[in-house]
Amino acid sequence: MTASALGANIYSDIFFVAFKLPNLFRRIFAEGAFTQVFIPAYARSRHKSVFSAKIFTIFLSIILIITLLVNILPSLATQAIAVGFDEETVKLASPFVAINFWYLPLIFTVTFLSAMLQYKRHFATTAFSTALLNISLIAALYLSSDKSHGEIVYYLSFGVVAGGILQLISHLIAIHQLGLLKPFCGGFKYLKLKSYKIKSETKKFQKQFFPAMWGNSTPQVSAFLDTFLASFLVSGSISYLYYANRIFQLPLALFAIATSIALFPTIARYIKNNDETKARLFMEKAFWFLAFLLTASTIGGYILSHEIIWLLFERGSFTAQDTLQSAAVLQMYMIGLLPLGLQKLFLLWLYANEQQMRAAKIATFSLLFYVVSALTFIGPMGASGLALAGTIGGFLGFAMTVKAFGVKNFFDIVASKKALYLAAGSVLLTILLLLFKDFIAVYI
Repeated sequence: MTASALGANIYSDIFFVAFKLPNLFRRIFAEGAFTQVFIPAYARSRHKSVFSAKIFTIFLSIILIITLLVNILPSLATQAIAVGFDEETVKLASPFVAINFWYLPLIFTVTFLSAMLQYKRHFATTAFSTALLNISLIAALYLSSDKSHGEIVYYLSFGVVAGGILQLISHLIAIHQLGLLKPFCGGFKYLKLKSYKIKSETKKFQKQFFPAMWGNSTPQVSAFLDTFLASFLVSGSISYLYYANRIFQLPLALFAIATSIALFPTIARYIKNNDETKARLFMEKAFWFLAFLLTASTIGGYILSHEIIWLLFERGSFTAQDTLQSAAVLQMYMIGLLPLGLQKLFLLWLYANEQQMRAAKIATFSLLFYVVSALTFIGPMGASGLALAGTIGGFLGFAMTVKAFGVKNFFDIVASKKALYLAAGSVLLTILLLLFKDFIAVYI
């Protein structure tokens, strides 16, 4: 619907830039960094209510200050995200950046509450709530169907904030039903009196959180830098990256991220109880589950990239040329789906063993490699080169994560007859898709 309403032009670029920064923080928090540090710390704490209130107060205060600064100086924030925008485009984009940024404190609160729900092994509310954001955006597009492009971006921006409010309400209902709301609120009541009792716990959490956040955020920072660099390219390049990345994120979120989120409490519990055998058994099951699904998604996404983009986006303001450009970007993204997805699985092992700093070092090397690759490929390949650079950085990050997990441990998992099934199935799927590619395109 967004592609149909806005297509790939300066207005779509402006909205995606405006939504990029709060969405970057959302994905860094929601995809594990905060949760992977908070859950073990929350489980160990002897004063859970006070501890949770303290952590929430610290982080929300910082985020609110940042949000207020962005709303006071939106043009500076816009220039920081998209340096390549000219003065007129920055002026157009600034109010949308300010509006969209109010999503950040909302989604942090949602992420915090979702971590508490995960501690109780309740995942459904968080999984469902993302749909509320999408429903809000769909409603905004529907209500603005007869408006100008500029007005549509306003509707979408307020739709983002409305979606955040709906997500927050759904989580408040869930923690109330699970009996967590009253203890959480009670923590604020006794925060001043008992904060000294959690001083060491708070320091340990802060020490572990920032390496964990950095270690988890390489793909998101790469995507942010994509936008930064794409702002120097022709109009529509930011949109090509966004549309293609939506397709790429679908199997990554459905399979890799969902599996990692659901598996982490179990792995952490076994590691805490010094039962590595059971922990590795779960890792092995998850590995092959992801290997088959992500490999099939990679092959299908690469071969049918044009058909997928055409089916989903080519209507209204989204042209055939936009389809070609977005499909080329999607192919470069899909090459990196398997290593990026599997890396999320092996990072669990590092976080469960409280090796956040090691994960952060891996992320740093991967990001530096991405930057070098991006500057190398952006000239000859444009937006596709930026996507390829992210993929190359993903391969390096995966290799380094496997080394940290243990090369022998990794090959103990891979040395299975399932590897033969995977190879044979991949070859067969590739042949079938190539043979029937033209038929599939006509049939769709």
